Amino acid sequence: MTTETVAVADAAVSAGAAQGAAHAANQKKILNRLRRAQGQLGAVIAAVESGGSCKDVVTQLAAVSSALDKAGFVIVSTAMRDCIDNPDTPNALTVDELEKLFLTLA
Repeated sequence: MTTETVAVADAAVSAGAAQGAAHAANQKKILNRLRRAQGQLGAVIAAVESGGSCKDVVTQLAAVSSALDKAGFVIVSTAMRDCIDNPDTPNALTVDELEKLFLTLA
């Protein structure tokens, strides 16, 4: 193996590790947003069960909706990045599929 071949192989491994780290970071962001939404939804349910004020219920419901929207946008943006970086992977989405997913959130 030449020095150049080793350098190319090392660069490929480093790029793969960086992508894996970025994927893990995005997954953590998504899970945090979903857990936040889950907690806020629990607050909405508790407020409705206890006869909470309309203002409190709607405020908590808006927070749930916002957290879910943001999680969805992170998921779609991650899919877009993955499709750009790795267009030949078996699970790659087409531009039309990505657009449909994005518009589903709008």
